Amino acid sequence: MDYIGLIGSVTLLIWMALRGIDIVFAALLCSVIVIVTNGLPLARGLGEYFSLGPLGAFTFAGRFFLLFAAGAVFGRLMGESHAAASVAMALVRRLGAHRALWITVLACGLLTYGGVVVFVVIFAMYPLGLRLLREADIPKRLFCGAIALGAGTFTLTALPGTPSIQNVISASALDTDLFAGGWLGLMGGSIMFALGMWYLETQRIKARQRGEGFVPGPRDAAISGPGDASPLPPWPLAILPIAVVLSIIITPRLLGEPTGDGTLSTVLRFAATESVLWPSFALFTGSLVSVLLFSSVRRHGLRLAGAGTQDAILPLINTAAVIGFGGVVTQTQGFADFTALALESSLPPLVSLFGSVSLVSALTGSASGGLQIFMQSLAPAYLEMGIEPGVLHRLATMASGGFDSLPHCGAVVAMLTITQLSHREAYRDVGIITVVIPVFATLVVMALVAAGLS
Repeated sequence: MDYIGLIGSVTLLIWMALRGIDIVFAALLCSVIVIVTNGLPLARGLGEYFSLGPLGAFTFAGRFFLLFAAGAVFGRLMGESHAAASVAMALVRRLGAHRALWITVLACGLLTYGGVVVFVVIFAMYPLGLRLLREADIPKRLFCGAIALGAGTFTLTALPGTPSIQNVISASALDTDLFAGGWLGLMGGSIMFALGMWYLETQRIKARQRGEGFVPGPRDAAISGPGDASPLPPWPLAILPIAVVLSIIITPRLLGEPTGDGTLSTVLRFAATESVLWPSFALFTGSLVSVLLFSSVRRHGLRLAGAGTQDAILPLINTAAVIGFGGVVTQTQGFADFTALALESSLPPLVSLFGSVSLVSALTGSASGGLQIFMQSLAPAYLEMGIEPGVLHRLATMASGGFDSLPHCGAVVAMLTITQLSHREAYRDVGIITVVIPVFATLVVMALVAAGLS
């Protein structure tokens, strides 16, 4: 019954997400099923594991509220000021509208490799992406795929040196650096990027042949900006808020480790330790710059900021509910048995490694959560099997970024909520980009390691 309840609840959650059933209700229902079938105390299961535990819904919501609010306010002001439309039109004039997906993937890749959190990337790119999509007449579902490719695959788990939380977790647990398994990461990242762009461009051409184009969502009119007949601010001015946000986020990383006790050192230490507050501060600063620069939002800045804050509530709650479900799953004996089974199997160490990381990440719907659990409980055993720390670092990190992105993944839920698309409309493309291709890339890299090419 324990195993049936655990596997059945994950399957049910995925099915309900794909059917378009409200994800908060689905996460609550499936959490109750896990609690009842695994004999967990109901009050503690819902009050602690789901709500307030380390992976609890309100723990996540409390930690990320400012980030979601700051991102939504910035996106709203960039849209209402027409700054996003101005930057998008400048890119279209220079690169062509048909390269909208390339622009999105490369921009997201640069942002995440620079240390910008995935949620921030979604909020920052959405106003710009809407105008690009409208100009190129590309379906929004492919925009989701492009964001997922640029922000959630090769720069998140594969490329050496990325400051993503997954790479940091592995480095901290194994006492390696962020460049561990460098050439393996370059190989895997190249495969993810090449196959991902091939898929997106193939789908774009097929969509055009079928007559499928851009269809705005109910809230897109306020974000995407005006039509062609409306005046746009000059693009060098329009790009300033984005440049301010990125500069604030990335500059502390470029300045290196702080020394001394001066004001600059204090700020650098704060930026290095506050992975949520610092980008939130950057986004709020970018919003303030938008209000100061653009007269179209200056008179109504507070009202628009309030509307942007409201835009953040639904994505935050939806994502938090799914994270809370993962918090319940990790407390079950079945979850512990599944992870132990992967370790104790007679499979070759590399295959067992891939299976255990993938399984934990799939059950929790989180690459960082799955990798953290793996590193705490299973990684030492694989080191004892003779896998080199650098190889373990890169393979485990890459493996965590495959099956984590099933429909109940918090980041997937957040992206679809922000872009106002359902799982049925967009998940097929997102799943191929974030599950199928990364898993294939990881298996190819594993084969190279098994062949002695590490």
